[in-house]
Amino acid sequence: MRSSRLRPAVAKNVKGGRPSNADRSSYFARREAAKVLRCVLHGDARRRAVASIKSLVYSPCVRNKKATFALVCQTLKHLPILKDVLGATTILNGKWKKQEELIYVITYDILFGQAIVLMGAAEKFLLLQKDALQSALAKLLVKKKVKQVEDLLLLYQTPEVTKPRYVRVNTLKLDVENALCKLERQYMARKDDMVPDLLVLPPGTDLHDHPLVMNGSVFLQGKASSMVAVALRPKPGWEVLDACSAPGNKTVHLAALMKGQGKIIACELNKERVKRLEDTIKRSGATNVEVLHADFLNLNTKDPLYSKAWMVMIKFQLGGTKDLLAISSYVLREVRAILLPFMDFCYFIYFIYRRVSSSLCGLTDPFLSVLAQFCQAADVADTERVNKLAAFQRKALAHALSFPAVERVVYSTCSINQAENEDVIKSVLPLAASHGFQLATPFPQWPRRGFPVFEGSEHLLRTDPTIDMEGFFIALFVRKNVINGNQEKQKHRKPSKTTRTKNPFKNGSWTFLHQRRGGRNSLRPRKNVKNKITSTPLFFTRMSQIMLYPPVTGWGRTAQTTHFVRRRIHIQ
Repeated sequence: MRSSRLRPAVAKNVKGGRPSNADRSSYFARREAAKVLRCVLHGDARRRAVASIKSLVYSPCVRNKKATFALVCQTLKHLPILKDVLGATTILNGKWKKQEELIYVITYDILFGQAIVLMGAAEKFLLLQKDALQSALAKLLVKKKVKQVEDLLLLYQTPEVTKPRYVRVNTLKLDVENALCKLERQYMARKDDMVPDLLVLPPGTDLHDHPLVMNGSVFLQGKASSMVAVALRPKPGWEVLDACSAPGNKTVHLAALMKGQGKIIACELNKERVKRLEDTIKRSGATNVEVLHADFLNLNTKDPLYSKAWMVMIKFQLGGTKDLLAISSYVLREVRAILLPFMDFCYFIYFIYRRVSSSLCGLTDPFLSVLAQFCQAADVADTERVNKLAAFQRKALAHALSFPAVERVVYSTCSINQAENEDVIKSVLPLAASHGFQLATPFPQWPRRGFPVFEGSEHLLRTDPTIDMEGFFIALFVRKNVINGNQEKQKHRKPSKTTRTKNPFKNGSWTFLHQRRGGRNSLRPRKNVKNKITSTPLFFTRMSQIMLYPPVTGWGRTAQTTHFVRRRIHIQ
């Protein structure tokens, strides 16, 4: 490893105008390191790692692997310092902004590394700025009140962020207070401030062999995962359809919220995952869950077995984020195996071309861009995979919204990709509106909402992998005639004799009440003939309606026990 002590770099002049092999090797190593650094920083900016640093460096197109790997690691280690030093100058304000990764690598060599050879345009430019760079570094040391660069590095180290251990209490077997009391005997436990049956324990707490976990009284479940079932707000006695149920943690959470009453149809296509789902249900003690080994997309919305479901929960356990690194690494290996002979031949031709060239300065490196093409190939393959997954998720959500009796639909993924989250929701909004659904806001107190890519995205819920230590997405659809989770469909309601009539002026018609004394309290309305006017059409203001028709204390009776007969009048 190179020393991190502050020392000025020495600019070596090329004797006879021809650099040595070591100088040429250092020149190429800096540019190869810049290519790798660009891929790493670009992946970090999008939070989508293409591959590890070692995988990128040890690709066939990188010749001086050892020097390149050391340069990349040391530049990343000193990157916060390099950014502050360069920020104090005007170096990155001009044309070099497009090559900032190369500027980082060369600046590291100037401030902390080896001697720089005057054989590249970037090296020549930065060596002219050497005094300004060293002055900026000295001022930074004084500002941070440290004497050595090693102490400065300690200040820039990101503190390790540890994720607390979340456990969900299975209220079918144990109440939250008793679970908290038992866990507090060994650990510092507390209740979560958002999910009612969730407990928070110190980071690193190992509960895999704990008796409460083994007997199903407590489930090891993250906070974001526990928020999905709570967002649906199921009530005891309701019917819920759970699509893509395995492994079953959210399914049994639904059963606990419903207090074991009602019915949950847990749908799962994969046979092996069905077994795991059944094991989870058995361990939880839930008796109101019916496992259905079938494809959710093939369920008939008019089938009596499913047509009465009031809620649908759609969750996708494997989004595009969790297996992204494995997929990208696989793509890199496959592409590398196919192109390896061709790339070795290309680099040999390129090496001969550089050897016979009369000038080594200011030339582009077309073949070194193969590394960037590797990254692009992996990115394209991943984009296609995410798009296919998003298409399936879109179909599943549209199918869930088509069930006739459904009042609430929750859609969740463990992915941070916009294509699987906001784009899916945006694409089904017209269909949802045609079925009478609108977006609701789960957990209004949660600060992180959806990306502002369409109007209404503030209703969506996101968790941040950096802040919350897990990436999750939740969207909630609610039918417009459902208020605060209460079922208000008129076909499920039977009006009582003491129920007031609906607003007679709603939907373009009003009720004409003819006052008549005496007679039986008959509530049968006269039949309406469509588009036939039985009285003169009148348009009253809101105050006129109140003045004409006093409040009704009973069905069809006023305080003076005056009987009313309803007559419908169509207003054209």
